[in-house]
Amino acid sequence: MTDTTPEAQFDNFFALFEQPVQFDITQHSLDQRLRLLQKYYHPDNVAKDVDNLAKTQQQSEQASALINQGYQTLSAPDSRASYLLDLAGQAQNVEHSIADLEFLEDAMQMRIDLDDAIGDKDMSALQQLHPKITERLAKQSERFNNAYQNQDWQTAIDATQKLKFLVKLDADITIGLDEVATTEHLDDDDLYV
Repeated sequence: MTDTTPEAQFDNFFALFEQPVQFDITQHSLDQRLRLLQKYYHPDNVAKDVDNLAKTQQQSEQASALINQGYQTLSAPDSRASYLLDLAGQAQNVEHSIADLEFLEDAMQMRIDLDDAIGDKDMSALQQLHPKITERLAKQSERFNNAYQNQDWQTAIDATQKLKFLVKLDADITIGLDEVATTEHLDDDDLYV
């Protein structure tokens, strides 16, 4: 990462965040670059002596929005995979339905287990389910990475579709863990009333 921030390249998120165009990225480096870009392009940091302050602030706001979009895209494995496929001109079938019935059956069972555990406020079940989802995410991430490197586009698309489902499931389980923990904490407070 450079200490100075030249005019950013907004047409490619990898270039914007000074990351190689590949699936594996360094989150720490991405976070550092985000902070630097946000500081540099923040609307409050535009020069006060420019002739057209309103236009400059608008450009700064647009840059900030693109920076945030780029960060969100590169941070999550599913959106990063989709973006890589888009850059390679191979994203046309990413939004199609998953055709792997075995994966769908397994994923739907995890969804049911997750919904039941959240409904029952069963922290133990959530804690047992979370590593299963994390493991499947890692497997599909590796599968995408290998397929992308080998330009096996059909496998890369299939892995991306599965990543989309698993990332959503992972986010939902994180929310569920937080909700159940908060509920347990509130119940503990009732003991002291």
